[in-house]
Amino acid sequence: MSDRTLSGKSSIAGIGQTEFSKDSGRSELQLACEAVHAAIIDAGLTPSDVDGLVTFTMDTSEEMEVARNVGMSEISMFSRVHYGGGAAAGTVLQAAMAVATGVADAVVCYRAFNERSGNRFGNMTGRITTLPPWLSWYAPYGLMTPASWVALHAHRYMERYGVTNADFAPIAIVDRANAATNPGAWFYERPITFEEHQQSRWIIEPVLRLLDCCQESDGGVAVLITSTERARDLPNPPAVIAAASQGATFDSEMMTSYYRDDLTGLPEMGLVGNRLWAQSGLTPSDMSTAFLYDHFTPFVLMQLEELGFCGRGEAKDWATVERLSLTGDLPINTSGGLLGEAYIHGMNGITECVRQIRGTACNQLGDVVHALVTSGTGVPTSGLILSKL
Repeated sequence: MSDRTLSGKSSIAGIGQTEFSKDSGRSELQLACEAVHAAIIDAGLTPSDVDGLVTFTMDTSEEMEVARNVGMSEISMFSRVHYGGGAAAGTVLQAAMAVATGVADAVVCYRAFNERSGNRFGNMTGRITTLPPWLSWYAPYGLMTPASWVALHAHRYMERYGVTNADFAPIAIVDRANAATNPGAWFYERPITFEEHQQSRWIIEPVLRLLDCCQESDGGVAVLITSTERARDLPNPPAVIAAASQGATFDSEMMTSYYRDDLTGLPEMGLVGNRLWAQSGLTPSDMSTAFLYDHFTPFVLMQLEELGFCGRGEAKDWATVERLSLTGDLPINTSGGLLGEAYIHGMNGITECVRQIRGTACNQLGDVVHALVTSGTGVPTSGLILSKL
């Protein structure tokens, strides 16, 4: 490995999260502070040990307010990452760079929102006065929600490779099965069958049914990153950051990259995957588990192809319930995913993979050595490989 690589130099030493609900009953700032404080305590540190903070540009909890309310004394690094769910693993990348370069010693990444009881992403009925450039071409014609943006993209993929909505069912079935045995999941004890998936109402025909769409959730999640050398001596087994990458490609837009020559892939995720494999020296077959960003089921199939788990157009046959379940070759979204546990912009995928590496997950697999985490798709995005020390 080159000395320039981040691989192995930093680790996730602490994780924290609130309960996940549809009505938290408290402010987004309080959710953020609760999650951040929990991550610090989980790492065996104190607030004054933390000198860095990273969050999403979409997060409403200002860094210095979090620092003040949690009790941090001196902050030497603070940063935000754009592009919604695409930022999740990107926050960890920013933190890992800060730790590896000596800019900060302990950095907490956080995301908190009341996305069900407050500002709902799926509700675009309010009057929009100023449209960003990427949306100004589409909103006047009613293309205004994440579901509609993804469906237009995924429809071309379906036509190219002969995919039907029934081919998306295994993702929803597996996620809900895992959520059903996770007491912290919103859909705890509520698995679904193939028939229930196919009988759920259309959101956008013929692409998305209700059970293909993630939740709107309230909650907060945080992770603490420090050097691997320091993490060795902290209370919990570290999840070593074996690779971290962000990715954007030509003509990327925020969910609406419709002017590309080919709409049947997710090139940003392909770029991220290539860099993760190169940084870590690992391959898809080395992954013990994967948390694949599942805001909408079609993009999970497309991620599997971009990341090299199967070839182009092969995911509809490759991604079976048997292969993706807890006893399969590639168990995915073991806590229930964004479809079954909660939608916290993908940050809960990071905490779940840390638990799998520690051996403390509610749906614990065998010896988890390497775990893949992906962030939002259809946007400039990011990803991680976390490994056992």
